[in-house]
Amino acid sequence: MGGFFGITSTEDCILDVYFGVDYHSHLGTRRGGMAAIDKEKGFQRAIHNIENAPFRTKFEGIVNTMHGTAAIGCISDLDPQPLLFRSISGTYAISTVGKICNMDEIIDIILKEGHGHLEAMTAGRINQTELVAALISDKNDLVEGIKYAQEKIEGTASILVLKEDGSLIAARDKNGRLPVKVGIGENSSAVSFESFALSKTGYEETKELGPGEIVEVRPGQCRQLVPPRDKMKMCAFLWSYYGYPTTTYEGTNVEIMRYENGQILARNDMKKGFDTSNLDYVGGVPDSGTPHAIGYSNASRLPFARAFIKYTPTWARSFLPLTQAEREKVAKMKLIPVTELIEGKNLLFVDDSIVRGTQLRETVDFLYENGAKTVHMRSACPPIMYACKFLNFARNNSDMDLLSRRIIKELEGEEGEKHIEEYADGTTERGKKLRTAIAEKMGFESLEFQTLDGVIKAIGIDRCKLCTYCWNGEE
Repeated sequence: MGGFFGITSTEDCILDVYFGVDYHSHLGTRRGGMAAIDKEKGFQRAIHNIENAPFRTKFEGIVNTMHGTAAIGCISDLDPQPLLFRSISGTYAISTVGKICNMDEIIDIILKEGHGHLEAMTAGRINQTELVAALISDKNDLVEGIKYAQEKIEGTASILVLKEDGSLIAARDKNGRLPVKVGIGENSSAVSFESFALSKTGYEETKELGPGEIVEVRPGQCRQLVPPRDKMKMCAFLWSYYGYPTTTYEGTNVEIMRYENGQILARNDMKKGFDTSNLDYVGGVPDSGTPHAIGYSNASRLPFARAFIKYTPTWARSFLPLTQAEREKVAKMKLIPVTELIEGKNLLFVDDSIVRGTQLRETVDFLYENGAKTVHMRSACPPIMYACKFLNFARNNSDMDLLSRRIIKELEGEEGEKHIEEYADGTTERGKKLRTAIAEKMGFESLEFQTLDGVIKAIGIDRCKLCTYCWNGEE
């Protein structure tokens, strides 16, 4: 996916932007970039590949080479950015977060409206940020251009622009699926995806943009240019998995949501009569499953324990190696058992989600290899039935990449596609069969998923304001 961060100040701000961008490293793994404007140097930009080294190490010398009183930066899981453009509105740097679903249509619009060419990348792909900038530059004014881009793009596009005069223009995507926040300091202001990145760089969050809202940010001030739209569809999966624990979206802290979510999951088990008397410990499938497991432990009064730890000082990301064999080997090597908490024990684990199931199966095998007696599994969100159309959460290009959908096809063939809602519901016969089949395939003693109502209750936001497409296919 990705995230961005920017500052406009009366003093050099490169160091703070460097730290602010680094605080978004959990959101992307491919490219990192920064752009700045300085009265003497003008625009400067740096982009690095961060697939095999984190943003921090690739950009640690940036304060010696880049200077400016205003700068933006991003972590991207897709294309290189920020990009620099010269248009009728002046020269500007731009970064975007999101996913354009109608790429071919946008390309046709841009070419037909007079743009001579677009730079093609590997396999003929076009940089999404370049497409957004081309739409913006089609108008005589940046704000009108951003509004035009928002209207034409199907999908999600939050935008951060750094202008020649050192001001920032920030726009949240028209459906509000992703957050954009503004913090104000004494002689500077900042824009961020994650709220904690503001507080850690010395800013007090003063505004969370609404869907489609556009603001101009200058040192010590934020001015609304376009008011927010009425309809919001915030991505609910941010709280379940992608959001960093210390951040807050729409007034709900991620870590607190996960505690509450785990408690609801435990209470659902108790209502169904699940026997916990033989269980020794509750644990999380690290790292984002851990707070859900703590909530489960608190509600069920079962002791919480970390039966295994991920070794992350040098293996932070198991998907970085180039081959699948290497990825599987690294994923296995990262898991370090606490044998005393595994051998002969009946264990219940809570994972943040079950997507493809590959790494989870390896984790369960690892637990049994280290002497676990039984392994029960709980998913902190409902079965994922649809690959997300609106965000680059994962590299799933088809619904059939998802474990739940593959199992449904194994159980009922094409007929199963007509009964997705039943399979998602654990109280129906089809729902029970799905859970039993997954448990048998994965080696679980038992399996249950959080309900959609449970997730929504834990978030604490009106259902109509949340996007739950990956679970129920509703846009």
